[in-house]
Amino acid sequence: MPRWRPLALVLLGLAACLLAAPVLGCGPGRGPVGRRRLGRRQLSPLLYKQFVPNVPEQTLGASGKAEGKVLRGSERFRELVPNYNPDIIFKDEENTGADRLMTERCKERVNSLAIAVMNMWPGVKLRVTEGWDEDGHHLPDSLHYEGRALDITTSDRDRHKYGMLARLAVEAGFDWVYYESKAHIHVSVRADNSLAVRTGGCFPGHATVTLQSGEHRGLAELRRGDRVLGAEPGGRLVPTEVLLFLHRDLGQRASFVAIETASPAQRLLLTPSHLVFTARGEGNGSNTFLPIFARRVRPGDAVLAHGAGGQGLRPTRVLRVSREDGVGVFAPLTSHGTLLVNGVLASCYAVLESHRWAHRAFAPLRLFHGLLSLLPAHPEVGNGTVPEVGMHWYSRLLYRLAGGVLGHEALQV
Repeated sequence: MPRWRPLALVLLGLAACLLAAPVLGCGPGRGPVGRRRLGRRQLSPLLYKQFVPNVPEQTLGASGKAEGKVLRGSERFRELVPNYNPDIIFKDEENTGADRLMTERCKERVNSLAIAVMNMWPGVKLRVTEGWDEDGHHLPDSLHYEGRALDITTSDRDRHKYGMLARLAVEAGFDWVYYESKAHIHVSVRADNSLAVRTGGCFPGHATVTLQSGEHRGLAELRRGDRVLGAEPGGRLVPTEVLLFLHRDLGQRASFVAIETASPAQRLLLTPSHLVFTARGEGNGSNTFLPIFARRVRPGDAVLAHGAGGQGLRPTRVLRVSREDGVGVFAPLTSHGTLLVNGVLASCYAVLESHRWAHRAFAPLRLFHGLLSLLPAHPEVGNGTVPEVGMHWYSRLLYRLAGGVLGHEALQV
């Protein structure tokens, strides 16, 4: 056996233990439709005016920011789904069916809650008193206008049950639960297509990266172990290895920021909280470019684009910035933390507006993959395999840790 192999195995085992320990501490999490596993633990009712999680409703740690009113007949209105669950009583005082309309995520959670209510109190059903609002009865930024919030009671209107009803709503997977009034419980969820659901930043599947060979490849076809062009801190283009996908979902709907440049003419799409290297006004060098959220980019700013004929990175002016919906989200992580997407330099990171700290946070993951590379390759786990669908566990872990240390307000999108 070569001398390096025992050392590599020891280091790999140590790294695996360090990385696996926090995962085990996260617990089982939520099920396929958001339900938490109740087990045999004793449930405690929420207190009057208590909310869970203990952060404001419209932050990333809860239901996320409002995305604007959904008007009847609009494109977004088609995304609301009616709920005809016979185990739920809908008040529907407007007699328009509005209280039955909600997002798919909200429907999944309230249906789970309806089962929990019947199990807790046989003969009692869940009652929805307020759902989607099209009449302006709530505050301007209320999530009721988007079908993401409900006001609920039990069918017998026994107020002594409302504290436990709120706890059951937490267990059913609602993203924010508030014992708001003696008359009802307020619950809400994240937007089905929001960054808060996906936790992070991504590119669309039709976006392309530049391989070390100069060939262009779509993100949907990119695989672990591919070598693409990224950049060093000084701005020099370098080949960098694709370690894994922080998030990969071919069917996920998302809202992207479209950044169009002048010369060279490029069009980059990325989610609003993804980092892109930008300079205010005309940039004179790579050292003037700072990573900012894509949603902060404005026409007249400059980004770094790949010059024609392999000239390296050069500043190019942003002509237009717009929003565009799409299907498919991809977030590759490279060893340098950067990559060229559609010819524009972007960060691999999102949510926290600091490329440096995000890159440091992923250092253990890079170390782990570095140690794996010391072991003999096996065909069944080698490079080129199709990545798993969904979000990487390490991304979720970092978000939870960052929310606890920095506060969820620092991670708003």
